Amino acid sequence: MVCAIAVHFGSGCSPTPPSTQSATSIASSPKEIKIVTTTGMVTDIVRHVAGSRATVSALIESGVDPHLFKPTRGHIKQLQDADVVFFSGLTLEGRMVETFTQLKRSGKPVYAVTESLDKEYLRSPPDFAGHYDPHVWMDVAAWSQCVDHVAQSLAKFDPPHAEEYSANAKAYREELTKLDDYVRKSIKSIPEKQRVLVTAHDAFEYFSRAYKIDVKSVQGVTTESEAGVLDVNRLVDFLVERKLPAIFIESSVNAKNIEAVMEGTKSRDVVVRIGGELYSDAMGAEGTYEGTYIGMIDHNATVIAASLGGSVPEKGMTGKLATAIKGGEAK
Repeated sequence: MVCAIAVHFGSGCSPTPPSTQSATSIASSPKEIKIVTTTGMVTDIVRHVAGSRATVSALIESGVDPHLFKPTRGHIKQLQDADVVFFSGLTLEGRMVETFTQLKRSGKPVYAVTESLDKEYLRSPPDFAGHYDPHVWMDVAAWSQCVDHVAQSLAKFDPPHAEEYSANAKAYREELTKLDDYVRKSIKSIPEKQRVLVTAHDAFEYFSRAYKIDVKSVQGVTTESEAGVLDVNRLVDFLVERKLPAIFIESSVNAKNIEAVMEGTKSRDVVVRIGGELYSDAMGAEGTYEGTYIGMIDHNATVIAASLGGSVPEKGMTGKLATAIKGGEAK
């Protein structure tokens, strides 16, 4: 079946897939486990849990929309050469579903980090019929549950180091608990009448539910959907009525729809400013604080709260944000 995948994508084929190694041989081998991940959010979890036991490589670069990402032959080869593969799941990486299915059939350990979440927790948006909303990382407590799933998956692949993976997961979850508390307090500090988050696409509904802030967007759950004139006009009407101080663009989504909304409000003598750029489906640049999951969410919560009249530290929860937020604007 490994050869079948290689033929399908035009890549080379190795006679023995990496996943056929026994846990004992992996433990005794000096080489690190080779793990390939998809989004930055998944990569961050896996790096924390795997620690020094693995090299972790991400397929999808920062700033790239995972909804639209289509793997090249090089990406397929990278996946085939991995010992273990982790992806987000819930159709976030929609164009890669068949790839993951074929890899699993080959015997490769392939895990969706969200697969152990309670289905009753997951959202089922009407415009995303038949699928769950994949943006669960916007709820820190829920994403924290995915950390344990990664630890259990690695322990299954590499039993001799199960305790180490468990300890790493516990330490990371403690950090995420602090982050969750910070986000909750930051959003609560926004005056209630201004506690509305307006964004480019519908990626913040879990954030809305967890942190008690209304969310409005131009596009639906996936950026593959197209926003129409009615969608833009509906949002313009809402902003004119509510007179919110700011709306937000997203780092991985074209800003044209938000710009159309701003033009619409301006034509009706209501000025709405851009409160800042949020990270929705992708984190910040590799090697930066915002390029970590904690930095991503810290940035979002700080920018949202400051721009909508809340009270937050100028450089976020840890003081590490790249730009200080003063008076609702980046300085």
